[in-house]
Parts: sequence; structure tokens; C-alpha cells
Amino acid sequence: MLEQTNSCTQDQQTFSSGSLYSSVCSEVSVMLDKALSYFLYLYGLLYQVFAPCLVPALLSANTVDHQQYLGKWYFKAAVSRREADIQKFKGLDNMWFTIEEPVNDTLLLTGHMRIGDSCMKQTWTYNIRPERDDVELEGRPERRTLLWSGKWANCPECIIFQEVEPPLNETDSEDSLSRYLLYGRQSDVDSELVKALLKNLACHRVSASVRPPQEKEFCT
Repeated sequence: MLEQTNSCTQDQQTFSSGSLYSSVCSEVSVMLDKALSYFLYLYGLLYQVFAPCLVPALLSANTVDHQQYLGKWYFKAAVSRREADIQKFKGLDNMWFTIEEPVNDTLLLTGHMRIGDSCMKQTWTYNIRPERDDVELEGRPERRTLLWSGKWANCPECIIFQEVEPPLNETDSEDSLSRYLLYGRQSDVDSELVKALLKNLACHRVSASVRPPQEKEFCT
């Protein structure tokens, strides 16, 4: 009888030790999970601070070789934070334009746009100032047009125009216009370019986009 009692006592001790061990392991596992979560959270914050966004090379208008950007370009997409900034592009089926440099420090853009069954032609003149890294649109001195390499869209043969206009009122915190226009040398439709551009601009809170369907012939 005594031996049976001792055996039961030993079994209880073994059971208690096993339960305690399991409880401790469970608590340690929870603590490690929390520590890992905090570490990943802090890492994410630090990454945003030290590497907040991909920023490709700015093509400074007053120093870049303009000759390599002359010729024909096809409109690929317009992206922005706000739908209103790219609303005008939603009616386009397709668009292409040429860049010429008729005189030094002047770029002439001639665009051919198809809207429905109609074709439109428009020209824009941009002036290059030696003291500025952007180009100045003639007739719109308040607008800044910055030129970026196509790396934002993972496209070395692309160019990006960023058009920015200051706030309309002193109390406004955001620019009244801010959009990115993607152009490529090839006429084919490539949705991956737009996906890459939106992905790389996501940290700039850019999510709205317009891509021309190119269902009809290009205008001439």
C-alpha cells in the first residue's frame, strides 16, 4: 500500500513538472513572437526613415544632353495622388508627340491626340533657364516641369514628366497640381510599366492612374 502511495506521488510530481514546463515554454514562445513583431515594426520604421522612396535620377534640364531625348515619344500613362489631376487624360485613346530643339535652350513639343474618332494636334514650347533644373512651359510660368529617367517604371527607354503647380491659397498644404506623365519610345501597350511606376511611387501616396487603351489608329 505504501509503495502504491509513493508511486502515485511520483506520478503527480512528474505530471506537475511537465505542465510547468509546457507553460513556461508557451510563455517564452509568446514573448519571442512579440519581440520579433516589435523588431520587424522598428525595422520598418527605420527603413522608411533612411530609405523612404526610390528616387531615380533627375534629368536636370540645364545640364542634360537634350539631343538624346529628341524625336518621337508615345504616351503611356498619367498618375497622381488625385483623380482630378489626371481627369483630362481619360478621354484619350492614344497620343504621341515629338520633341524638337529649334533653337538653343528651347524645346518644342508637338502632340497628336486621338479622342474618340477625332484627331487633335497641339504644340507646347518649353524654355530652359540656366539657373533652373526644370523646364518652363511658355504661358504657364507658375508650372514646374521636371524630367525624370524611366527607372521609376523600370524602363530605361522611357521618360517621365512631373508637372507641379503651387497651392492656390497660402493656407493650402498641397500643390494645386501634381502629376507624373510616362512616355516611351515604343508604341506597344505594356501594362507592366504602369504597374511598376505605381509600385515605385506608392510611398509618394500616388495611386490614381490613367492608361490610354490604344484601340484605334494613331493620328498623323
